[in-house]
Amino acid sequence: MTPTRRRASHDTHADGALALEVERAGYYPELVLDTLALAAGEEEVTISLVHAETTFADAVHRHLTVLALTPSRLIVVHVDDAPREDGRPGALATSEAVPVSRVRSVALTRGVSEPAAGGGTLTEMTIAVSWGAVRRIDLEPVTCGDPDCQADHGMSGVLAPDDIALRIAAGVEGDAALARAEAFARALSRATAQAAAGS
Repeated sequence: MTPTRRRASHDTHADGALALEVERAGYYPELVLDTLALAAGEEEVTISLVHAETTFADAVHRHLTVLALTPSRLIVVHVDDAPREDGRPGALATSEAVPVSRVRSVALTRGVSEPAAGGGTLTEMTIAVSWGAVRRIDLEPVTCGDPDCQADHGMSGVLAPDDIALRIAAGVEGDAALARAEAFARALSRATAQAAAGS
């Protein structure tokens, strides 16, 4: 990493923890941090969450997401593998900066073990954030009560927000990653509550 890039990366997070997490993920850290620094602009990242994922289909496909909270915005950075036509490695880095005041919902799903023992021990968490940029529709055929009916009753669907959702599990990413996810969720919930109260 060049000195200029190293300095820009550290400028986005006061204690350098974000840069360390991105470097630990080992997935094009310079590209990830440069993309985040560009999106953050002059604002400092107050808390962040780094989530790397590898999927196996026709080939190994890597993906990394960073959620970063600044005093006024939620920044989302995605980096994906994108092999070039000449067969050389390539990647696509996308960022989106959403004003905290525009976040419509923060849905948190917490999985615990032994829930009767003081509320249980957190084992996984899914953080789903919606600001209205992307919506998903799930369609299925409508049926009637007649098992012999051959009529076309059309389709029925559910339209749901689908902007960003991350699942972090202690059994996969480890307890420390789960603790970071819970801390980020708490900070994001607090920021959106403050923004809603001030609107």
